[in-house]
Amino acid sequence: MNHANSLLRTRVAGDVARVGAIELFFDLVFVFAVTQLSHSLLANLTLHGMLETSLLLLAVWWVWIYTCWVTNWLEPERIPVRICLFALMLTGLLLSVSIPEAFAARGLLLACAYVFMQVGRTLFFLWAARGAPISLQRTFQRILAWFTLSAVFWILGGIARDEERFLWWALALLIEVVGPWVYYWTPGLGRSSTAEWTIEGGHLAERCGLFVIIALGESLLVTGATFAQTPWNTDTVAAFLIAVLGSIALWWIYFDTGSERAQHRIRRSADPGRQGRIAYTYLHVLIVAGVIVCAVADEIVLMHPEHATAAGLAAILGGPACYLVGVALFKWVTNDRKGPPLSHVAGLLLLALLTWLALERHLSALALGAATTVILALVAAWEAIAMRRP
Repeated sequence: MNHANSLLRTRVAGDVARVGAIELFFDLVFVFAVTQLSHSLLANLTLHGMLETSLLLLAVWWVWIYTCWVTNWLEPERIPVRICLFALMLTGLLLSVSIPEAFAARGLLLACAYVFMQVGRTLFFLWAARGAPISLQRTFQRILAWFTLSAVFWILGGIARDEERFLWWALALLIEVVGPWVYYWTPGLGRSSTAEWTIEGGHLAERCGLFVIIALGESLLVTGATFAQTPWNTDTVAAFLIAVLGSIALWWIYFDTGSERAQHRIRRSADPGRQGRIAYTYLHVLIVAGVIVCAVADEIVLMHPEHATAAGLAAILGGPACYLVGVALFKWVTNDRKGPPLSHVAGLLLLALLTWLALERHLSALALGAATTVILALVAAWEAIAMRRP
C-alpha cells in the first residue's frame, strides 16, 4: 500500500513489515514504565495497591499497543513519523516518572501525559494518512471521538481528590477498553469493522512478542539488582537461581511454539484485525501483568525467603497464575484448538493445589517460589514434548 500524499507503509505481498530501530528505541521508555509499575506494586502490596497498579498497567499497555497499531500502518523511517515517536517518547517518560505518585501529587501530570499521547497520536495519524482509504480514516475519526470522551475523565481524575481519582480513571479506561469491542460506534459515523483494520499481522505479533521480552528483561534486572544488594547465603542463592529459572520457564512457555504459531496464523488470516484485537490487544495485557507480578514475587522471595505474608503469597502464586491464564487464552484463540492447552490447565490446577498447601502448611516464601518454578517448568516441558511428538 503506497499513497503519495500519506506516510503509510509500502506493503509488499508476502513480506512482513520490518520492525524498525526507531520502534525499538521507542520501546525503551516502556522498560522504565514496567520497572516503575513493579516497584510501585512492591511498595504498596495491598489489595488497594494491586488495583491501582493494575489500572496504571492497563493505561501503559493501552498507550503502547495503540502506538504499535499506528506504526503498523505508518512508515517509521519517514521523518514526520519519527518526530511523532520522539514526542511520544518524551511524554511517555513523563507518564512513567509520575507512576509512583499517580494517586498522590502527580496525578494531573500522568493524566495530561496520557491524554496527549492518545489524542495527539490519533490526530497525527489523521494528518499522516491523508490519501489513505476512507474506511481507515473513518476508523481513526471514531477512535479520536472515543479518546476525546475518555480524556474528560482522565483530566477530571487528575484534578480530583486522591481517593476519588481511581474511580474517574477507571471510568476513562472502561470507555477505552469497550471501544474496540463495539467497533468504535460513534453517532453520525456509525461503526467500524475488523475487516477495515488492514494491519500486517506479522509486524503486530513481533511487536507484542518484543514487549513480553521487555517485561521479562525487567524481571531479570530486578532479580539481579536485588541479589547484588542482598547478603549471600544458602537461601538467597537458592532464591536467585529459582527466580532466573522461573524467568526462563516463562520465556519458554510463550516463545517456544506459541508465539511462532500465532504469528504464522495472523499473517495468513483473511481478517488479521480481528485476531489483532483479541489475541494481541486484549489478551497480552494478562501476559505482561503476569510477568510483572512474577518479578515482584521474585524480589519478595530474595528479600524474605523465610516467610510469606498474605500479600506475598498472593504475588508468588498470582503471578504465574495470571501468566498461564493469559498465555493459555492467547494460544487458544490463535490456534485450531477446542480449548486451552492441557498443560496450561494442569499448571493452573497445580497452582490451586499449591495455594491450599501454602495455607494449610504455612510454607516459606522460598518453598513457594521453588514450587511455582517447578510448575512452570513442568508446563514448559509438557508442551514442548507434546508439540514435537510425531
